[in-house]
Amino acid sequence: MAVRGETSEKTRSRIREPKRYQVIMHNDDYTPMDFVVDILMGIFHKEEAEANILMMKVHKEGEAAVGSYSYDIALSKQRTATALAQEEGYPFRLTIREV
Repeated sequence: MAVRGETSEKTRSRIREPKRYQVIMHNDDYTPMDFVVDILMGIFHKEEAEANILMMKVHKEGEAAVGSYSYDIALSKQRTATALAQEEGYPFRLTIREV
């Protein structure tokens, strides 16, 4: 019940899902396939069979989305994989694309 002279406020809150970002893996002619599979299993938590399928897709099509995450997680996974590749001397490249 409203009291005379008081203002009534209605608040609406909309909860939005955070934007999602795909991590895109790109093909190159130097990074070994075994290294790519290891990255997919170790950083992107893919099972070996799925990792092999994704690796072949990257190899044949030039690129493949290997996961969809919030921006911070996508960036962290990209940086971790790139750092491991640089340690090994590979020109391995990943990019992030908004879904």
